[in-house]
Amino acid sequence: MKTLGYKMASVTLVALAILSTSTLKAQDNLTSDSLIYRQLKDYDVTFSDNNSVTLLMSGQEKFDDMFAAIKQARHSVHLEYFNFRNDSIAMLLFDILKEKRKEGVEIRAMFDGFGNDSNNQPLRKHHLEALRKDSIDIVEFDPIRFPWVNHIWPRDHRKIVVIDGSIAYTGGMNVADYYIKGTEQVGAWRDMHCRIEGGAVNVLQQIFCRIWKKATGEDLLSQPQYFRAYEPTAMKGLKPDTTATAGKKLVGIINREPHITNDAMRYFYVNAINDAKDSIHIINPYFTLIPCIKKAIKQALKRGIKVDIMLSAKSDIPLTPDCAFYNAHKLMKRGANVWLYQPGFHHSKIMMVDGKFCTVGSTNLDARSTRFDYEENAVIIDSCTTRELDDMFERDKKESIYLTPQTWKEFRTPWQRFRGWFAHLLRPFL
Repeated sequence: MKTLGYKMASVTLVALAILSTSTLKAQDNLTSDSLIYRQLKDYDVTFSDNNSVTLLMSGQEKFDDMFAAIKQARHSVHLEYFNFRNDSIAMLLFDILKEKRKEGVEIRAMFDGFGNDSNNQPLRKHHLEALRKDSIDIVEFDPIRFPWVNHIWPRDHRKIVVIDGSIAYTGGMNVADYYIKGTEQVGAWRDMHCRIEGGAVNVLQQIFCRIWKKATGEDLLSQPQYFRAYEPTAMKGLKPDTTATAGKKLVGIINREPHITNDAMRYFYVNAINDAKDSIHIINPYFTLIPCIKKAIKQALKRGIKVDIMLSAKSDIPLTPDCAFYNAHKLMKRGANVWLYQPGFHHSKIMMVDGKFCTVGSTNLDARSTRFDYEENAVIIDSCTTRELDDMFERDKKESIYLTPQTWKEFRTPWQRFRGWFAHLLRPFL
């Protein structure tokens, strides 16, 4: 597979996103899903049209489904996460992996050095030694070492699990029990994941194999036993894709790697928003917005596109949500519909356009995800899966506050509004 983004090396993102008047007229008759497909194909994103995508709408659904699949693994289990929190759900996962290792299944797991060290319950050295003693091949990507500056910029923020090379999981969740139990600070922790079966699994496996080689030197890319996406699976007890397009969904995987595909996520989001003809639905926890994405949303509103944005009223970190609320308020004044989710922290990272295509992945709409980190998103060009996410958005609106000039004043004190203004000045660093 060609490396994503090499064709774009000599062209800036701004030049890619701006179309001439004649080109715009030629595209007026094209639907948004046709446009994004052409644009991403030109960007060397590989699409396959034989996929099933099962949406896992909660932590309980994700872990139940993924653990059931891992228990049925016969050849290999590859896991790439920002972090494995040292808690009950991670210990259960490791116990399952130990049993599979005894059966001869190859286990490779990777976590990010900063992701682990910034975790309030990190894996310690003795945990890793115990896992390796049980033949679990677990690797820390880019460990933080003196003088502790190596993780200021790129971090591996992806969430990928590939089982037997034939099914894959991806989305916004790490491995932590708060995805099921919530936290005292924010209450329920909402997030999205999906299970993919079909040709897109090979692309996710390639992404894992590249980072694995970078971290360990072991080359898995040339070994066909790890690429079985086109072989039927016989796993039982998994949540099915019940849509009419199951097994026929068009899915592409966008991969952002520092120094290789720097513009990948910016290119996708700017074009997806610019392509919209009718509606855009966004749920994203860290809505700090780099300038080109903010500009694209403003232009969409100017074109009369219905833009709905859902943010959490609660958050797990300081300052960043202040910037997010500031941006949401500014966009509300330009005509966007903004919803503040109340029951807990909505950590999902999804977008739906025109009811025709959607994305589920690890990318936050902030400078770190779009400019620095290793990230990955599935782009699902399928009205059925998009409708499932749009329906979820509609359900969550019922538990959200609709932002108006009046509710804005009730929701944000003058001090908090000032804090939001100050935070937006720090947007490049949030």
